[in-house]
Amino acid sequence: MKQKAYIYRSFERFWHWMQALSIFFLAATGFEIHGSFTFFGYQNAVKYHNVAAYTFIILIVFAIFWHFTTGEWKQYLPTTKHLKAQINFYLIGIFQNAPHPTKKTVLSKLNPLQKLTYLGLKILVIPTMVISGLLYMFYRYPQKGTIEGLNIGTIEVIALFHTAAAFLLMAFVIVHLYLITTGATITSNLKAMITGYEELEAHEAPENEDLKNEKNEVEV
Repeated sequence: MKQKAYIYRSFERFWHWMQALSIFFLAATGFEIHGSFTFFGYQNAVKYHNVAAYTFIILIVFAIFWHFTTGEWKQYLPTTKHLKAQINFYLIGIFQNAPHPTKKTVLSKLNPLQKLTYLGLKILVIPTMVISGLLYMFYRYPQKGTIEGLNIGTIEVIALFHTAAAFLLMAFVIVHLYLITTGATITSNLKAMITGYEELEAHEAPENEDLKNEKNEVEV
């Protein structure tokens, strides 16, 4: 028996969708800067890319604050328990209608493979992309009427790191879009990130009173 549970809070959903929009916009303007296509025009693409980058960084700062003040950072603690079973499920079991090896709960929203993937994104891929992007932006910048430069011999290495991180992030997005469709129904995971509610096994869902408190709480 399944019961509806409030899984994703309002800021979590806002952060998720804003992050998605930022990543897509940064990718579009970034590819245009690289000359892959022309839409905004090179100068506008650079300007829009920089503005979107600052917006993304601000969003990251708020997200970090929210994760640590709510304790949600614990969702990303890696574990090897059921990891092999989870990999086998995605490679084989999912095509044979096999049962999911792990169960989602309010306190554990991510399976072992998701935890490792998201942790890698948060401590490696995104920091690499942000830091390399900032170095790229400030390699040469106006300073009191002169042009000051960071003590870097060439921006080629920075550009390579930035582009590599961007491609890894886009690869994650593509896989993520596919996995969204692998829920109980093709749209159930998408609906959950829009409404905040998802159907869980009754013993895994919070009590009704907890649901009421969750709905009435003032969220960060």
